[in-house]
Amino acid sequence: MRIKIIAYIVTIMALLVSCSVDKFIPEGQYLLKDATISTDDDNRMAKELLLKNYIKQTPNSKIFGMKIPLKMYCLSGTNDARWYNKMFRRIGEDPVLYDESSAHISSQAMQQALINVGFIKANVQLDTVINNKKLSLNYDIHLGERYFIRNVSREIQDKKIRDIICGDDTLHSMIFRGAVFNINSINEERSRIANKLRNEGYYKLTKQDISFVADTALDNTNVDITIRISQYRENGRALPQDHRPYSIGNVRFILESGSSDTVTQETFRGVDFLSHGKRHFRKNMLLANTQFRSGDLYNDRYLKNTYTNFTSLPAVSYSNVKLTEHPDTSLLDVDITVNRGKLFHTEASIEGTNSAGDLGAAASASIQIKNIFKGSETFSFKVRGAYEAITGLEGYDGTSFREIGYEAKLTFPSFLLPFIKRDWGMLHHASSEIALQSNTQNRPEFNRKVFTAAWRYRWSSKNQSVQHKFDLIEVNYVYMPWISRTFKEQYLDSIGKTNAILKYNYENLLITKLGYTYSYNSLGNRAQTYGKNAYTFKWNIETSGNLLNLATKAVDGKKNTEGQYTFCGIAFTQYIKTDIDFGKSVRLDSNNSLAFHIAGGVAYPYGNSNILPFEKRYFAGGANSVRGWSIRSLGPGRYNGTDQGINFINQSGDIKLDMSMEYRTHLFWKLNGALFIDAGNIWTIKEYDDQPGGAFRLDTFLEDIAFSYGLGLRLSLDFFTLRMDAGMKAINPAFTGIDHYPIIHPNFSRDFAFHFAVGLPF
Repeated sequence: MRIKIIAYIVTIMALLVSCSVDKFIPEGQYLLKDATISTDDDNRMAKELLLKNYIKQTPNSKIFGMKIPLKMYCLSGTNDARWYNKMFRRIGEDPVLYDESSAHISSQAMQQALINVGFIKANVQLDTVINNKKLSLNYDIHLGERYFIRNVSREIQDKKIRDIICGDDTLHSMIFRGAVFNINSINEERSRIANKLRNEGYYKLTKQDISFVADTALDNTNVDITIRISQYRENGRALPQDHRPYSIGNVRFILESGSSDTVTQETFRGVDFLSHGKRHFRKNMLLANTQFRSGDLYNDRYLKNTYTNFTSLPAVSYSNVKLTEHPDTSLLDVDITVNRGKLFHTEASIEGTNSAGDLGAAASASIQIKNIFKGSETFSFKVRGAYEAITGLEGYDGTSFREIGYEAKLTFPSFLLPFIKRDWGMLHHASSEIALQSNTQNRPEFNRKVFTAAWRYRWSSKNQSVQHKFDLIEVNYVYMPWISRTFKEQYLDSIGKTNAILKYNYENLLITKLGYTYSYNSLGNRAQTYGKNAYTFKWNIETSGNLLNLATKAVDGKKNTEGQYTFCGIAFTQYIKTDIDFGKSVRLDSNNSLAFHIAGGVAYPYGNSNILPFEKRYFAGGANSVRGWSIRSLGPGRYNGTDQGINFINQSGDIKLDMSMEYRTHLFWKLNGALFIDAGNIWTIKEYDDQPGGAFRLDTFLEDIAFSYGLGLRLSLDFFTLRMDAGMKAINPAFTGIDHYPIIHPNFSRDFAFHFAVGLPF
């Protein structure tokens, strides 16, 4: 069977190599083989300016370094009527024929990009080399001397504006003596000055009123810059006059609700509220989302923030801000129109499950109610149920796993903290969240209930590149109402006597968490970094049990038989945990990219806990970890997981390290491929008898790192990505000798792992 597979692969590769593209190239035309860039400075400037992005026509795409899409196209014949020819052309890629006009357009765009950054005499030449029907194109760039700014002067007739621009604002200027003559910086400075003045009340001033004059006739590489701000002309024809700073006049809210003809007018804090029908929003909530106040100077930021605030409110479907000038005055009336959206949103889903070969199904349904207290609050309720048939169990009454979960969540679009100003919360897209959860798991071995209550805060930067989450309090109560006699006798009463981790995780437990999470995405707005030049960073820290520990010690609280303090008769956990996650994506071209990922974490139990609770422990292996191992089957350290039945407990740790590198490429249609290398493991802080070789040692931990490699396919649909990864073990720390290096001596049944998942691994 293996020989047949190898023979098929060899045959396909031979066909791809041997097929010729020449028959698809018309006479007098050429296949664009390469498109490269060369510069005087060994391509440093080309890389800095990303000049390759200006190349309008690029050669056929490559998969894993080979032009496989073009080769697939070449497998088709010239008969367009045959179905297999159509198929090969559909999944393949048409030959890219050299277009001279596109090359000239690209060279002009490169030349302009270089002029924009100070290489005023830059020149781009097209060099072509023809070999049979293939053409190699090189953009040969001669940079010339770079120009620098010698002097900066300002010509502003309006005295008030001159005082603003020529005062302390010059410290923020992007145009200064000795700087590179950069047209991009000049355009940015033009926008900066316009924004500065519009934020100072100059409502009618635009970028068109600001001009820059560059004098390059002084000598070879020096430029004198003059910044000019023209006076205001009404309709562009009247006599010039000084720009007027505008102030805010009347502020009015217009609230639309259906098609009612009834109009109600109210006045609150000097602001008018016109409601068409019933008013569905609280007046103080509406006021908090705008910074416009009567008598204040006009500020462009207020306009942008008002739009952003109302757009982010879940209960608002439409908002608009209209500014109206009072005749012959410097006052602007502000009319803010706000429409309410749909109050209810429902959702349901069904999914199949597969846990270590046990098949099952899960279903969920949720309802969301918006604007529940007339402040754009959102209440949501979700219920989820699951059923799974369990095989291989003996001595138990049941053979199935049943789960039912409920979640109720109330979200407020502001900070519910007395010492935080509401305006600050609006500017930072802040929200407060109260959540209650209940989860019941019924297994043949035991019943388990988890109750959760949480109070959280979230806020972000203006472009949402930075996200913050603060868990003020999260309480988890793990309750074990029933454990079967068989499970108790075979595991808890026998193995549990020596396995502290096993015993600890089948007791009633109280976890009180205080935590903070910082997230950064260089693209902002939580954008997907796949195939782009971007990076992400995430840091989390949490603690548990410190306040309870202080309180119980202060009142001389009781201890249980294990020597732990209890709260209402329940032992509580005490630990500190921190995690760091970094991802980097490098775009090679439109179809290829490299992605790197490294993540680590440490959790340390102390005080009232000797062991981390199961929910807070680390695991390795699976679709998002070292993919040569199945889920939760790697580590800790050199531990090989030979104890049957309790591996899911024993193969956990207090320290985790994950590293991955992926080469990602577009195949065809919506299908993408990947080559990956993963490395990592988990460790325990302490040495446990049930996890021999699992403890972290600084002098030997490098020898404990597992490696795997593999291939992946990704189907990118509109709202999610389906992923299939096939991984093979390369270095297995659980074995010594030959078995330590399965990359040299692979055993498919032992070393292969297949993963099916939704979403990218990182």
